[in-house]
Amino acid sequence: MMWSAWWVWMAAALVLGILEILVPAYIFFGFALGAFAMGLLMALGVFAVTGPWALVLFAVLSLIAYVILRRVFGLRRGQVKIWDRDINDN
Repeated sequence: MMWSAWWVWMAAALVLGILEILVPAYIFFGFALGAFAMGLLMALGVFAVTGPWALVLFAVLSLIAYVILRRVFGLRRGQVKIWDRDINDN
């Protein structure tokens, strides 16, 4: 099955990483890290899941990566964007 090959997850991580560079949406990088972690765990033989459980594990790893990225690169405590001028004011 396609989901049980580690290289498929690594290729997906590469494609998602390139997609993040081309379309900076700040969401694809979390998925890319999740796919990379999934491929790495499968290549090392830690997980041997197939089918729907592989997708569930990928979703959990992507969520963990996204939360870590938000903590590291998100707004800092006390950092608030304040607008003092409206674009329509002349």
